[in-house]
Amino acid sequence: MINIYVGNLSYQSDDADVRAAFEVFGEVKSAKVIQDMATGRSKGFAFVEMTDKAAGMNAIEQLDNTDLNGRNIRVNEARPRERSNDRGGDRGEFRARR
Repeated sequence: MINIYVGNLSYQSDDADVRAAFEVFGEVKSAKVIQDMATGRSKGFAFVEMTDKAAGMNAIEQLDNTDLNGRNIRVNEARPRERSNDRGGDRGEFRARR
């Protein structure tokens, strides 16, 4: 299994467009264009999961800097998401009530 980052996507590209581009190289487990939660519009990048690592590496090599819906896409192996214990909300030290 390999997870692939696809950047510089046209805002008109959808999951099906991305999936179709990668299926030429092998089985695609998932293809997801990332959308802004507030507006529902594409953020211009996607993640593709392919079941075979060799097929995924070939797809990366063949598709990087090629045209998809009028934009030259950037394709590379996705980096693992860094885990953080920081959940935000740090407002300084706790102060006791008076």
